[in-house]
Amino acid sequence: MRDDTRNQDPVTTLTGVTWKKSARSGAVGNCVELARLDNGEIAVRNSRFPDGPTLIYTRAELAAFLAGAKDGEFDDFVS
Repeated sequence: MRDDTRNQDPVTTLTGVTWKKSARSGAVGNCVELARLDNGEIAVRNSRFPDGPTLIYTRAELAAFLAGAKDGEFDDFVS
């Protein structure tokens, strides 16, 4: 994860982005949404708080996380 203050900024500071939510997300909004930024980074927000803070990741950071999730590295967090 990046170590800068942009990860404290509210989502309203990001303009012109399109948020994408997983088709597997629950009906009560218990999911995250992602948006591509012009500089190639990825913004992540909590769908329950769409105007709340975002987390900004590089493509490499998000790819590493997704690879770990696919490999089951985080399964013990939800079991």
